[in-house]
Amino acid sequence: MAALLAGNAALAVGPWLVRLADTGPVSAGFWRLALALPFLALIAIANGQKLTGLGMRGGGLVLLAGVFFGFDIASWHLGIGETRLANAVLFGNSGSVILMLWAFIALRRLPHGREWPAILAALTGAIILLGRSLEISQANFIGDLFCLLAGLLYAGYLLLAQDARKSLGGWALLTWAGLASTPILLFTALALGEPFWPTDWTPVVMLALSSQLFGQGLLVYALRHFSPLIIGIALLTQPAIAAVVGWLRFGEVLVPLDFVGIALVGSALVLAKATMPRVRA
Repeated sequence: MAALLAGNAALAVGPWLVRLADTGPVSAGFWRLALALPFLALIAIANGQKLTGLGMRGGGLVLLAGVFFGFDIASWHLGIGETRLANAVLFGNSGSVILMLWAFIALRRLPHGREWPAILAALTGAIILLGRSLEISQANFIGDLFCLLAGLLYAGYLLLAQDARKSLGGWALLTWAGLASTPILLFTALALGEPFWPTDWTPVVMLALSSQLFGQGLLVYALRHFSPLIIGIALLTQPAIAAVVGWLRFGEVLVPLDFVGIALVGSALVLAKATMPRVRA
């Protein structure tokens, strides 16, 4: 449980570090992955996970998953700079709800049981948070949309990578995804004309450690010990921590209606993890 909570806490400070970086947000995403890649490969090898033998089809799917992951990071980091940290974390983690909706299409059935409340909570909460962002500024609203797009791209990454995760292992998959996504982030950052080289390396090094190594490592260890419901509940520590950081560091004050929206989207994430049908891509 300590590893599960600490892993979520480490991931929750990622958006703060993106804002602290003196590079552009997409450039920060590049350094987040590039600095962590050698360590991911070493951890994969140390855990007996092979980095070869994917085959043409498997290798192609993993590389395509990495492309989705690269655009996910780019979109999320762009959104982090424009919206409130709590919104960024919530919408960035919306992949669970998106996967649940995709599963209904794949299985050609309507939702039932606790799936309807998850969908209604997600839609209502998202509308509230999007509306509140639009009240603050158009930039905040666009930031929310970038973070929602990131959730959609991350769901695509998970679908493409699900078979490879079983055969390769989590660390090897992260290594291959990183190899495919770092060029995407590099070219996107250069195309946007962002500041690329950090003058202060501390935020990007901390981002690589917290988001790719420490946070992911603790979650890889902890997730196999808990049910999806417990994992979904633990996930809610991320927006809570992000909201506190946003308030203390950036003066992002939340009104009661914001808490209603956060609670609804958070409930949808928990229900989605607990009820999502198991399907193959």
